[in-house]
Amino acid sequence: MASNKKYWKSVEELNENSSIVDTLQQNEFVEPIPTDEFLGNKETLETSSTTRRDFLKYVGFTTAAASLAACEGPVIKSIPYVVGPDEIVPGVANYYATTMADGFDFANVLVKTREGRPIKIERNDLAVNSSVNARTQASVLSLYDNNRLQGPMVNGEDVSWEDFDIAVAGKMNEMAGKDVVLLTQTFASPSTTKLIKEFASKYPNVRHVIYDTVSSSEAIQAFQNKFGSRGLADYDFSKAETIVSVGADFLGDWQGGGYDSGYAKGRVPKNGKMSKHIQFEANMTLSGANADKRVPVTPSQQKEVLKALTGGSASGLPENVMAAVESAKNHLRKAGNKGVIITGLSDVDSQTRALDYNANSIVMDSAKPRLTRMGNAVEVKRVMDGVISGSIKGLITVGVDPVYSFPSKDFAVAYENLEMTLAFTMKKDATASRAQLVAATPHYLESWGDVQMKKGTFSLMQPTIRTIFNTRQFQDCLLKWTGNTNNYYDYIKENWSGVLGSTSWNKALHDGILVSDAQVEGDEATLDETSATLESNTANGAMAMTTQDGGMELTLYTTTALGDGQQANNPWLQEMPDPITRAAWDNYLTVSASDAKAMNLENTHVANGALNGSYVNVKMGDIVIEKVPVLIQPGQAKGSVGLALGYGKKEAVQKEMQTGVNAYRLYNNFSAVQNVTLEKTGGEHEFACTQLQNTMMGRDIIRETSLEIFKTKDAKEWNAVPLVSKDHAMIPVTSPDADLWDEFERGVGHHFNLSIDLNACTGCGACVIACTAENNVPVVGKEEIRKSRNMHWLRIDRYYSSEEAFAGDLEKKENISGLGSSLSEFAELEVASENPQVAFQPLMCQHCNHAPCETVCPVAATSHGRQGQNHMAYNRCVGTRYCANNCPYKVRRFNWFLYAENDEFDYNMNNDLGRMVLNPDVVVRSRGVMEKCSMCIQKTQLTILEAKRDGRAIKDGEFSTACSAACNTGAIVFGDINDHDSEIYKKKTDKRMYHLLEAVGTKPNVVYQAMVRNTEEV
Repeated sequence: MASNKKYWKSVEELNENSSIVDTLQQNEFVEPIPTDEFLGNKETLETSSTTRRDFLKYVGFTTAAASLAACEGPVIKSIPYVVGPDEIVPGVANYYATTMADGFDFANVLVKTREGRPIKIERNDLAVNSSVNARTQASVLSLYDNNRLQGPMVNGEDVSWEDFDIAVAGKMNEMAGKDVVLLTQTFASPSTTKLIKEFASKYPNVRHVIYDTVSSSEAIQAFQNKFGSRGLADYDFSKAETIVSVGADFLGDWQGGGYDSGYAKGRVPKNGKMSKHIQFEANMTLSGANADKRVPVTPSQQKEVLKALTGGSASGLPENVMAAVESAKNHLRKAGNKGVIITGLSDVDSQTRALDYNANSIVMDSAKPRLTRMGNAVEVKRVMDGVISGSIKGLITVGVDPVYSFPSKDFAVAYENLEMTLAFTMKKDATASRAQLVAATPHYLESWGDVQMKKGTFSLMQPTIRTIFNTRQFQDCLLKWTGNTNNYYDYIKENWSGVLGSTSWNKALHDGILVSDAQVEGDEATLDETSATLESNTANGAMAMTTQDGGMELTLYTTTALGDGQQANNPWLQEMPDPITRAAWDNYLTVSASDAKAMNLENTHVANGALNGSYVNVKMGDIVIEKVPVLIQPGQAKGSVGLALGYGKKEAVQKEMQTGVNAYRLYNNFSAVQNVTLEKTGGEHEFACTQLQNTMMGRDIIRETSLEIFKTKDAKEWNAVPLVSKDHAMIPVTSPDADLWDEFERGVGHHFNLSIDLNACTGCGACVIACTAENNVPVVGKEEIRKSRNMHWLRIDRYYSSEEAFAGDLEKKENISGLGSSLSEFAELEVASENPQVAFQPLMCQHCNHAPCETVCPVAATSHGRQGQNHMAYNRCVGTRYCANNCPYKVRRFNWFLYAENDEFDYNMNNDLGRMVLNPDVVVRSRGVMEKCSMCIQKTQLTILEAKRDGRAIKDGEFSTACSAACNTGAIVFGDINDHDSEIYKKKTDKRMYHLLEAVGTKPNVVYQAMVRNTEEV
């Protein structure tokens, strides 16, 4: 029962007119904060050229004031350095150039460290064509993985490295004369290649085989047949006028990915021109979603499409597909040497056709191929079969997990029966858990190395932190076992004497990248004719199979989140929504609506709006994967299905991250295309989807126009300013007469804006992970996402058209008349087309100058700053959520729980090692407050203070946010619009610029560039 008693703190409170009571009510703290004692007195500070205000900001006075004021919260006793390293200044970040090369992802990066801890991955702008995807951004968290091996093991027992070396030497002597295979990832490392050859010279019974978990072997073989060396043709899509892709998701992971930057340059209209992109594919991919024209075709039809495009005779293609092929050929003919055809089909013949067609194209670079996929599917299959048959007696694995990823179910049993098994790995994965000898290897951020991703372009890898555990690099082990007294650092430096030329070692290490014509030894061994024939036949096998009765053509693919599955224990990646389906924490079988209806497969919404789906058993011969969830995917080609690789891991993955099914069991002959049958089974799967509204229903959210209209019509016709009614007259919403508030003077100082170009955004999601890393965004898990409680400060909305194109949606909406038409046709606009157009829109807090959230906050926790940012004072927020209700963009997040140090959310913030990734410049929010994008205010203020300290003006490009710095395509631009020479000012005044939901009158500081589609026909 509530008490009605009133308690008095002082007799003064009985006096209504007491001046003491009035003073106490006006002050937040009872006693003044002793700032002079802490920082020196007023007279001392007056002699400084830096103002007291700036000095307090620069030293982080907020934290000091909070501590001195004795606010509620835990007291943390810091332990200072006894002897501080010279290069570490507390509170100041250091950046190191290094290279990620895990066999699947290769990237030149900058690593931000604080007090010796790597906390953030950035792009290295010196690497012109290097793309840093979401997995690379998230790889810093994998450094702090609790499931990492902490030292070497022999027969399941922890041992010292000395004892491990003795055990390995003994085993190698026992294996003399017996067939031992060294099965490694693609290193693309000249020094590692040399080391492996030295190791094989000492132990002649060891042969080296390169294994790419997701194979590009047929493309490599086709390139070798044509150009004489193993590699992958490189492509600069910024030079392309017409791009025709047949089953190649080149904006995803096709042949290593990283093509988005060049692609985006050609997709932004300049001088009335932009590239034309036509996509033939089965699954809806990032590339298909960004295409001007997308044609759904099954994998078997794709072969015929490619034949027709390259001058061959095609058969069995539907009429609409043949018409699309003829249109594509006309565009290619017009583009001449600026046209290009690429394909993802898993057979040498198809890859050869594409290379032959591109022989004279300026888009393709065959002189300097990519060297990041060097695996040989034929040799790998022989290794798998040899282990199963017993002809191979020993297997040394490095950076690969064949027990998990090999398609044969017999391999795991056979592996345990080998005479020698040695696994070099960061984790006790499926292979390492069965190996006799396990060598714990460091993370790439703890390692030295060199990489040649592209012929003539060399990169260096350097440690950014001392090894956390008792680990040793594979290369250091080889040096020790071959009797070389050098460490790997000295070995690289010695090998680079011929690469450096006039460049110093320190400069190369500082830059992280070096362009050189030096010829070095690589993994470019040629295959004999027998192997080449075998490779071709093996790859063609799955393609040539006739579809079984009731069967479907399956396309296996990798997601932008998990890739080949190496980072399955990374919660940032597990919680990252798929760009197309918007589902997280899962893989699933994508099925077209018509096929789903025929098989009685359903997706339904439950009471709280979350999505559920049917299960199927997927059968391929005697292989059955049970209870695979089904997601009905608009744009999926009829007669085809898709399933993502990289999921279903159990070993070295904590329970919360053991998600999905292992699709590698269907990766027969290492071909991405298989024929399977589906059988519906009982149960209902629970999806975690962050977006359930698929269409715009004709609303003015993403503005778009055609290239022809963009070139010929006034912007008022395709990018009109909304009108609002005042005194029975329509006026532009931008008019001062439409405002409810008086304007601030915004021309003084900085005023920050963010521009998002919808033509350049591919929806890849790298910005989402960068935002998570920079701003300590918590992971909430699958169950919370199902309750719409995801915490991402930045999301990428994906919209499908209801008609064949968004223009059709708008036309349909405008032609609705009468109640009956309204009810039926609006309902139809909610359903995506069988083959929809797709659009992506990054959305974060819009930092409105007339922010509706600010006016409804009862405690003034959210307020507007002079620099255009909408601020959040977490200590003030009491969690009324009025601001979220009043936000038309729905970008504010309520922190339902304490996500840090909470066993209910057992992710990186729940253990000491995982918390090492936290950014000390951003507070970790507690339960019960609203949070949202801050425009990375910590970064903007640091830039201002550094420039003030140096006594210089800030240059355009210095200001950045986590998302703008991470964007490979340049879609996100951030800066000060009061600088009229800045890029952001040009974006703000561009004719494509518009504000989201401008009619509401919120005057956002985030602007969008309208999408232009190249719908022109030849």
